[in-house]
Amino acid sequence: MKVIEHLDKATETLLSFEIIPPKRGGDIKQLMQILDDIVYYKPPFIDITSHAAEVMYEEEPNGGFKMKVKRKRPGTLGICALIQNKYNVDAVPHVICNGFTKEETEDFLIELHYLGIDNVLAIRGDDSGFKKPIKFGRSINNYAVDLVKQIADMNRGKYIEDSLLDAEPMNFCVGIGGYPEKHFESPNLLTDVRYTKAKVDAGASYIVTQMFYDNNEYYKYVDLCRKEGINVPIIPGLKILTSQTQINNLPKHFYIDVPPELAEEAKNAKKEHVYEIGIEWTLKQVEDLLNNNVPAIHFYIMQNSKPIQKLLEKLNR
Repeated sequence: MKVIEHLDKATETLLSFEIIPPKRGGDIKQLMQILDDIVYYKPPFIDITSHAAEVMYEEEPNGGFKMKVKRKRPGTLGICALIQNKYNVDAVPHVICNGFTKEETEDFLIELHYLGIDNVLAIRGDDSGFKKPIKFGRSINNYAVDLVKQIADMNRGKYIEDSLLDAEPMNFCVGIGGYPEKHFESPNLLTDVRYTKAKVDAGASYIVTQMFYDNNEYYKYVDLCRKEGINVPIIPGLKILTSQTQINNLPKHFYIDVPPELAEEAKNAKKEHVYEIGIEWTLKQVEDLLNNNVPAIHFYIMQNSKPIQKLLEKLNR
């Protein structure tokens, strides 16, 4: 079932989760345990992140450095199949621009279609430092809006190769990312929202936001989106703060603010208590969002399901 159909049929706020594949050579058992933990809460869909190749530098005996390109987290396609066939939960793989050609994206989408996967989240993706050489006759999507347009074209039966006759249309529900505190490359929030509207106009059906720790930022973002003519569901994304290092690392890597009250409380607490502080903070966010009838709440699980289990126990969900 499509994400937008889940949202339309829901009689209460839905809960969804996002996981990441294991590193190359990693054990799938940890991910299976996370999936066992979160499917208990009957999520209608689970997101699976995708990762482009990354540049690694290795020092040579002569003191020089050699660049190596590695795909650190393969496996998105297989995990999608696992989620849909073992757990009977709709999988939402992330499809990214950076590191992939349009031709590779088309192949990936065809394989998803064969697996019966109806949903994708289209994002540009982080800059991994690797600029993939583009061979003659190949092309890339520079921005997420270009990727949304490619998927929308395939939904109409339009493929890269124009000579295909009677090509089968795809039927993907397309989600996109949204940034309540604006994307770090945008000059201001209004400009960023207008970029988001371009993605909606291109064919996106819903928005999932970047994580935030102040619900007022989400509400202001939704209001601005509505004023700019964006009428699709906007799902808030949350991540539980679990360590003192995240006080600085989350703003550094995700370009978000950690409110002073949360940062100070976590910074001054004993390390083993930060976990509890983060759960209580997110619990208050969730209760407020539920009271305001948001369509769903999306939890960024990453590789640890224990904090969200503790939170949902307190929430009685």
